[in-house]
Amino acid sequence: MNSQRDGLDQEVRAPLELLLQSLPGGINAITDLAERRRVDAKMVAEMTQEIVAAQTCSTEDLMVERSSDGGLVPVRIYRPENYVKGSAAIFFIHGGGMTLGNLDYEHGLAVKLCEELGILVVSTGYRKAPEHPHPAQLEDCYSSLSWMASNATTLGFDPRRLAVYGGSAGGNLALSTSLKARDMKYPQIAYTMAPYPMVDHRNALPSTFEVTEIGVWDRRTNIEAWSWFLGHQEPDGYAAPLHAVSLTGLPPTFIDVGTHDLFRDEDIALVQRLIAAGVPTELHVYPGAYHAAELFAPEAALSQKIWTTRLRALREALKL
Repeated sequence: MNSQRDGLDQEVRAPLELLLQSLPGGINAITDLAERRRVDAKMVAEMTQEIVAAQTCSTEDLMVERSSDGGLVPVRIYRPENYVKGSAAIFFIHGGGMTLGNLDYEHGLAVKLCEELGILVVSTGYRKAPEHPHPAQLEDCYSSLSWMASNATTLGFDPRRLAVYGGSAGGNLALSTSLKARDMKYPQIAYTMAPYPMVDHRNALPSTFEVTEIGVWDRRTNIEAWSWFLGHQEPDGYAAPLHAVSLTGLPPTFIDVGTHDLFRDEDIALVQRLIAAGVPTELHVYPGAYHAAELFAPEAALSQKIWTTRLRALREALKL
């Protein structure tokens, strides 16, 4: 019995244990990145197929021009049934440790946000490390966000009610994209929701030493991901949002994290900095939750609580 998993909520622990029986150590224990990506993509494809069969929202895939060099960034537009034009919208950034994923990676989350809230969602792809280190990811996300905002009339949403959403590595990019929008004074972001964001490259806080064998996002994986993401450069405040020179002027921000998540202490530290900077900030720390637990066990009571809280916060922030 693994002592690090003993304190987990039992409902969310059960599917994790099943996964680890078939894939010891989890997906990130596969040391060869190409093989890790292959196995991960296969699992994602199976899940996405089921979601597509059940979804009621429509989707449209496009390519957006990257502002830095004219390259192309993939985006997917999600439109709910009976969409009322002029409502709010969400700019969505998937996770994956900066190394995994595409537009299908968290398709189910984008569908959930679109259908539960009844609003437009635009999901962006972005280049991956280690082939493309920082700031490639931020360049892609900010280009997509700028395209979305500048096409608000065509897309049919109110640009004054635009939120940015991303979890884990996507949470890093949600925060850094909001920082970039602040610095560029465009577009105006109404709200940032960043579940368990990856914000500190140092791996020096207590939770990074506590979470080494959970099997989802452990210390070795985090050190590896930051090394690939930074590509032998020192991080700026966009790469590691916890260390941004100033957080003043960011939009109201929501962060949640589990007690058994490696990112726990850096996320709490970030919230403390946000509050000190005068940013309206909401934090939830969930006892017994590991990294992305609600994705592994969506029917668990804890997962339902996590999602109810997020959706409530989005409805309030976007006046839905």
